[in-house]
Amino acid sequence: MTGWLLLLPATVLLVAFTHYPALATLAGSFFSTPKGRHPAVWVGLDNYGAMMADPVFWQTLRNNALFALGTIPTSIALALLMAVLVNGKLRGRAWLRMAYFTPTVLPMIAVANIWLFFYTPGYGLVDQIAGLFGAPSHNWLGNRDTVLACLIVVTVWKEAGFFMIFYLAALQSVAPVLGEAASIEGAGRWYFFRPVTFPLLMPTTLFVLVNAVINSFRLVDHIVVMTRGGPDNASQLLLYYIYDVGFKFWDTAYAAALTMVLLVILAAFALGQFVLLDRRVHYR
Repeated sequence: MTGWLLLLPATVLLVAFTHYPALATLAGSFFSTPKGRHPAVWVGLDNYGAMMADPVFWQTLRNNALFALGTIPTSIALALLMAVLVNGKLRGRAWLRMAYFTPTVLPMIAVANIWLFFYTPGYGLVDQIAGLFGAPSHNWLGNRDTVLACLIVVTVWKEAGFFMIFYLAALQSVAPVLGEAASIEGAGRWYFFRPVTFPLLMPTTLFVLVNAVINSFRLVDHIVVMTRGGPDNASQLLLYYIYDVGFKFWDTAYAAALTMVLLVILAAFALGQFVLLDRRVHYR
């Protein structure tokens, strides 16, 4: 009884705010959107059929795939590089750690507004620097070819410092005797890092990878402030499209179907990561 009572608060919160909303969304995706005096009626797979015929949905899915490919490996690699740098004996190491971590503690809306100013054509920081090299002014967020890359840069800048903290903690937990033994044997820093340090970081890498995948599919704040999904849906990502459909167009049934697709994608990625990386993870 004591064990069940200890589990009860977490179980209630988990069921109320995770499992029940997921099941309610699944059920809602098989009904029509209630409008005024017209209640929701059973439509079966009609919402999913409409999704398959929706060109904006496919463009959004493609945008999200490109966004994930741009942010996940870049932010993880940069976080690992920064962690290795600030883990060594370096003058001003505490200040450098703080500088790397500062973007993480800034509010999402504040970050979006800062970078909105950076990307402003003509007098933004990016155009000012480019102008020093003779480059013409460019509408970075108003061009289909550059808007998604701009969002990727902002996301990597925001997330890399957060992931760095986990890598830094993992690096500090590596036994110093391993480095001393490798040094006695004449192993260089790269040779020691590749077969020894990096395998020991795999539990952290798995944790960071799962979080990076989730973050790549849940970006809304930056899009609301910077692009609103434009131009011509070039920066439309899946969660923001769900927000548009559900709260702007008020098609809650179609939004529920889109949400189920998002949940399935995230679950598939998470399961795949645990299955594929499980043999490479070394727990001590």
